Amino acid sequence: MSTADRSGAPGAGPLTTAQIAAAVGVSVSTVSKVLNGRTDVAAETRARVEGVIRRHGHRRQKQRGTAPAPLLELVFRQMRDAYAIEIINGVQLVAREHRLAVVLSELQGRHTPDRGWVEGVVARRPAGVISVFSGLTDAQSGQLRSRGIPFALVDPGGEPAHASPSVGASNWNGGLTATRHLLGLGHRRIGVLAGPKGSLAARARLDGHRAAMDTAGLPVDPALVRTGDFHAEDGLAHTRELLRLPEPPTAVFACNDAQALGAYRAAAQAGLRIPDDLSVVGFDDLPQVQWTTPPLTTVRQPLTEMAATAATMVVTLAGGGPLRQTRVELATELVVRESTAPPRH
Repeated sequence: MSTADRSGAPGAGPLTTAQIAAAVGVSVSTVSKVLNGRTDVAAETRARVEGVIRRHGHRRQKQRGTAPAPLLELVFRQMRDAYAIEIINGVQLVAREHRLAVVLSELQGRHTPDRGWVEGVVARRPAGVISVFSGLTDAQSGQLRSRGIPFALVDPGGEPAHASPSVGASNWNGGLTATRHLLGLGHRRIGVLAGPKGSLAARARLDGHRAAMDTAGLPVDPALVRTGDFHAEDGLAHTRELLRLPEPPTAVFACNDAQALGAYRAAAQAGLRIPDDLSVVGFDDLPQVQWTTPPLTTVRQPLTEMAATAATMVVTLAGGGPLRQTRVELATELVVRESTAPPRH
């Protein structure tokens, strides 16, 4: 007989606070502290309580004052320029409609939140959580689910767990389309400014590039592929390196717009003109890239729509409704501007 069975609780289904306390052998107030994100509980005791909650779930008693706060918690791995603004705009569209406020937090480059962030969310008890370009560990997902806090992932950094709602874009097709555009112009040596190796989106964009090259019967030269972290500084440094090669590329596919802007700077420093000497394609279609000189050809990723879709998922779950699908992938689109042209012969 399991511990939960000895406590008088059913073998399956969520447990009340009292049943969890009996199963672990602690007071009801101790379990309440863990449930509410309080830090004044010994780590070993907290782990035991969380273990029971993960296995059985928690049946919250209907009491006054236990309703979720009218908040959507929006957490970024990094607050990156216009990318973050587009995401915020999408979440706010849905939040305003449902009279919810939006709380922002940043993981300072970490791929998953630390324990302090999770405890803060549990204490705030928002209506839901939206995580951008990052993810939650299985334990963290369990902590939120056990408290009835729904969450969704936008542009997840890694492969989401099966039950985790997520919204992304057709990154593979975007990489394929960008490279096919350059091949169609006559480019054969195409440099790639890839994203982080651990990023699901970055891998898909690079795989799309490789598929386009393979279909055209062209090998991918490893010397032309550089891995960065979606920052303009990476685009600058890696494009400099590419342009110093004995056979430099005639075009660069940057796997996000920030790296494309870095490529622009590197080309200018080398005395090259875009697109006469070097063609550049980006990925995202952030608002400012249509104002670069020349305007950037890029793959449009519908960031605002992605964020609004994730927020709608969270609001639906918070209201007790079902999701029609837990994985949503929105289409990307190539936007041709003036940064690409046939190579000089």
